[in-house]
Amino acid sequence: MRKSSYMFTNKRHPAKGIVSTLLGCLDIACLVLVVVLSFQAKGNATVRAAVVTMFALLFSAVGFVMGVMSRMEKDRFYLFSNIGIATNFVVIAFIIFMLVAGAA
Repeated sequence: MRKSSYMFTNKRHPAKGIVSTLLGCLDIACLVLVVVLSFQAKGNATVRAAVVTMFALLFSAVGFVMGVMSRMEKDRFYLFSNIGIATNFVVIAFIIFMLVAGAA
């Protein structure tokens, strides 16, 4: 019996890297929700927007750590790990920027 596809390596994407990327996508969705909530409140941040921001910060911290942990695994593909690290870092930086800009 002949295989119809070829596999030249046994590398796989780490599950933690995939979860990190998914958390990064969830973080971006949370930040879009925060912007929409603030826009609906005419620029005033509500308690709901603050709670969503804190959840986004928590998810991005967990996603960043999981991305770094998956990047440390040997003999794996690192695409999802790198995307997760970058996405979660950008979300953390954006939240810090929003907090500093809001305080000024």
